[in-house]
Order: sequence, then structure tokens, then C-alpha cells
Amino acid sequence: MTATILEQGLAALQRGDVGSARAAFEAASAAAGQDVRGWLLLAQTCAMQDDRAAEEQALDRALAIEPRNVLALLAKGERVQARGDDRGAVSFFSMALQAEPTGLPPVIIDRLRQAAAAVEAADGRFETHLEQSLVTAGVAPDQRPPRFAEALDIMAGRKEIQLQRPTSFFYPGLPQTCFYDTRAFDWVAEIEAQAPAMRAEVERLLVESNTFHPYVEGDADRPNRGHALLGDARWSAFDLWRGGVEVEENAARCPATMAALRSAPIPRIAGRSPMALFSQLRPRTHIPPHWGMLNTRLICHIPLIVPPHCRLRVGNAVRGVEAGKAMIFDDSIEHEAWNDSDETRVVLLFEIWRPELDAAERAALTAMFEAIAAYEAAPSDDSRLSA
Repeated sequence: MTATILEQGLAALQRGDVGSARAAFEAASAAAGQDVRGWLLLAQTCAMQDDRAAEEQALDRALAIEPRNVLALLAKGERVQARGDDRGAVSFFSMALQAEPTGLPPVIIDRLRQAAAAVEAADGRFETHLEQSLVTAGVAPDQRPPRFAEALDIMAGRKEIQLQRPTSFFYPGLPQTCFYDTRAFDWVAEIEAQAPAMRAEVERLLVESNTFHPYVEGDADRPNRGHALLGDARWSAFDLWRGGVEVEENAARCPATMAALRSAPIPRIAGRSPMALFSQLRPRTHIPPHWGMLNTRLICHIPLIVPPHCRLRVGNAVRGVEAGKAMIFDDSIEHEAWNDSDETRVVLLFEIWRPELDAAERAALTAMFEAIAAYEAAPSDDSRLSA
């Protein structure tokens, strides 16, 4: 019965009899209130009669039945836009654009393009308004706290939300902090003071051949994860501690570095930690974005040989690398590094306990990680992955 009434309405619409078509669509919608098509056709005829209030009522009924109906979202957005409500129109248009429907006729695709343009224009007007308001309130761009500036960038779509995404183990409740203030760690100054002596040890290593090995190495007992620098000597390592075991031959060649490491709160986990090494990044090399395995640790860099144009990104924060200046960061947040110079970059890299973990938590984590290491026949070296 309802289908017959809808067909009568469509026939009237084809004849140009909008009044009869509307009456038929009203009757069909009243008879079958959950038929989205009837409400959309009713909204169309109401629009043709310039009855905007009735059109919106019909669209609201359609969206109550099917909240992500593209045609209803577009039409509702157009009505809200006509009232001058930018933000409201954007909400409807954005949901329509997120639907990614297939098989739509060209006329609907064109309306989606118009919706996208409307969203971009409205976002521009809102951003201009917000910027002017902040400046008027005395919050100029050069006076904004870094976290506030990042929040604005995320809201505007210029940056993404960056959160911990460890590939192996996640510990809840830890702060999502990209770079830590090194002044909060009383042992950092002591290690930084040893940078010249450590650099001298690295320089001696670099004149010898075969002292460094590729940082990312394959393992026949583990799947290839497709790392861009797998087996590539452009990113290479000289291990001092590996998998919780001191590499005695290497450590003997770097006494100043080994002495400096004793002051840091490095985890002692059988089969896993300490982990400490020199990380070499050759000229014009980029370490692509990646995540570390754990969020229970932080990574510390002590830059030793640093040409110009070396930088490190963690989350949304990008920092230049300075010789002798420690960098402490959460490698479970997406990070990457660049050496855009024509010279080699070398940093001392090691892991430390996160300061937010208390003694009981560290003890429990140590027991857990040791049990995991004992269970695994060959712990993956991915546990040290960090730029």
C-alpha cells in the first residue's frame, strides 16, 4: 500500500504537480513512519514549495530513522547553512563526508564536493574569529604555552592527537608526555659533563672498520616487519649492553661511557635490560616513524657527534639535536629522526625507568619481564628500537 502511494507521488512529481506529490508523500510517511525514502521525498516537495519548516521536520524524521543517511545529512546541512549557522552546518556536512558511500549519482557527488568546500570555508572563518579573539585577549602566537599551541593545531586539523602506542606492552595511567624536561633528572648533568670523554671514545671507534652493525637486524625466527632500514648500515649500533648483558669487548673500549652510565636509573631486568649503545645515523638518512615496544621506560639520548640539520620528532614536537645536551623522550609515542647533513650523527642511547613508576611497580614489572624473557627462546631486539 505504501509503495503504491509513493509511486503515485512520484508520478505526480514527474507531471509537475508538486501539491499532489506532497500529499501522497505525506500519506505514505504517515502510513509507514520508518520509511526513510518517504520522508526524503516529502522533504524534497516541501523544499520545492519553499516550506522550509516542513522540509526540516521531514529531514529530522529521516535522520532519526537513519542518522547517517547521506542525502538527509546534506539537505539538513544546507538548511542549517542557510540560517547562517556555520558550526551546525559543518557538523552535518562532515558526517555526510565521512560516510564514503559508493555508487552515488553525479548530482549527489557534486553536492558532496560543495559540502566539502563549505566545511573548508567555515573552518577558515572560525579560525580567523578564534585567532582575532585570542590576540584581543592578549594571547598572541608568541605568547602561547606550547601545550596550548599544540591543542589549537589539533583542533584546526593541522596536527593529530599523539598517544602512546607501544607495540608489545601497555601500562595504563602514565602521562602522555613526548619530551621530558631533563632538568627534572638530577643525574643528567653528571652524564652531560662526560660528553667530551665519551665523544673521544666514539671518534676512535669510527676510524675502525666493522665496529658498528645495522641497528635493525633480521631474525629468521621472527617475521619481517618491513622496517625501511632493515639490515641497512646507514643506521647502525655499537652495543655496550644488549639484552641485559654487558658486551665486554665493547665496554672495555669505552670506560668513560660505562662509568657515566652508572649514574642513570637504568632498569636491571635479566634477559632485557640494561640496554645501552651508540646509535650512528649516516648522512642524508631518515629513520621513518615508528613506536617502541614498551611505555614503562623512557629513552635517553646523549648527542656526542652532531652535525647541523639533525632533528628528532616525538609526537607533534620536533627538536633540533645539540651536542652534549641530553634528550629524554617516550618512544612508545610515534617518533622519527633525520640527519640531513653530509656528516655522521652519533648519540649515546639508553633506557631508564619512567619516574612515575614507584618501587613496587618497578619490582612487579621486573618480575614480569624476566618471566617473559625466560619464556622466549630469543628475545627480539625490537625492544631497543628508538631513533
